[in-house]
Amino acid sequence: MITLIATTGRGSLDIYAQKLAEHLDVPKLYTDIYHKVAELFNVPFLSPDAVRACWQDWHFVRMLNKLDSIVHLSNHHLGRYGFFLKVPYIITVHDLIRYFDLKGYGIFIHHPNLRDRFYLSLDYKGVKKATRIIAVSQTTKHDLVKHLGILEEHISVVYEGVDHQLFKPTSRRLLDYPYILFVGSEHPRKNLVRLLKAFFKLKSERRFKDLKLVKVGKAGGREAEFRRHTLQVINELNIPQDVVFTDYVSEGDLVAYYSGAGCFILPSLYEGFGLPVLEAMACGCPVIVSNRASLPEVAGEAAIKVDPCDTYGIAGALRQVLTDGNLKQELILKGLERARQFSWQKVARQTIEVYDSVEKAMANNCYKAGTN
Repeated sequence: MITLIATTGRGSLDIYAQKLAEHLDVPKLYTDIYHKVAELFNVPFLSPDAVRACWQDWHFVRMLNKLDSIVHLSNHHLGRYGFFLKVPYIITVHDLIRYFDLKGYGIFIHHPNLRDRFYLSLDYKGVKKATRIIAVSQTTKHDLVKHLGILEEHISVVYEGVDHQLFKPTSRRLLDYPYILFVGSEHPRKNLVRLLKAFFKLKSERRFKDLKLVKVGKAGGREAEFRRHTLQVINELNIPQDVVFTDYVSEGDLVAYYSGAGCFILPSLYEGFGLPVLEAMACGCPVIVSNRASLPEVAGEAAIKVDPCDTYGIAGALRQVLTDGNLKQELILKGLERARQFSWQKVARQTIEVYDSVEKAMANNCYKAGTN
């Protein structure tokens, strides 16, 4: 028997856990522990919040160890608890973004402080100790092998899915002006600054004078002033009246934003999967993505791909989609077909296959650690 540990919350990792839980007929344990983890990035080691978190962490590990089953931890930041488990566990790894920050490969989200370095190190030790790893893309699998030394045979790739009952074209409109759409945080890896600069180039052309850039999603956690940096760039470009922030929106409103957009763009420097790409496609919105990490893998041939470091190239792709009706229609049709290849029912079915293989291996005493 396998118990899924599903995290509550509104983040992308939480959405994965909750959608998977809806479609899996297995025991589930719902927890807000990851929400608490995310709120404590960049908190000092000896702060009152950090001390309280130690007690919560210890209690959560005790609870998991009392489960009479294999455990499926639904995201890699739960690896810090897996490291202390006595029961076998599966873990889903969505990306190694925080690992890259930890190792100083760049600033993808935020440079970790001492406490973050300790806990992130535990996360990845927990990943390496797992009985089996589920990676949400071939890109993430490749990163696990390259950076953590995980054996390929201990990693199963199971793509994320789209809720097609919800994400589909709608005639409902929330805005009465033309806009391009960006959905996500304002972390450095999201590359929003270059998108803003590309948008500024478009606004210099008279035909785009009414065009807006709509940004859906919160700025990010409390660990850095992501929004302040974004606003600083917007003010330097003198386009504050042309950029619209919605922060968090309901799924129903998100569908309307996708459906009404001239195009959706995700020019990220790194994504472990990039679910908004498929959501936009499912809503009949033409898509532009960067040519980095998992985005070409997820989008297939149904999106225009751009160099995320080329501001002129980003502006050119936007201009092309917004002015070429034939291209736009082609992207819409290809996107709808591409999105149909991903569903949560398929995710659940493939996850059960992983469960079955792990249970079979455990029954035959074939369990080994996943690293070289």
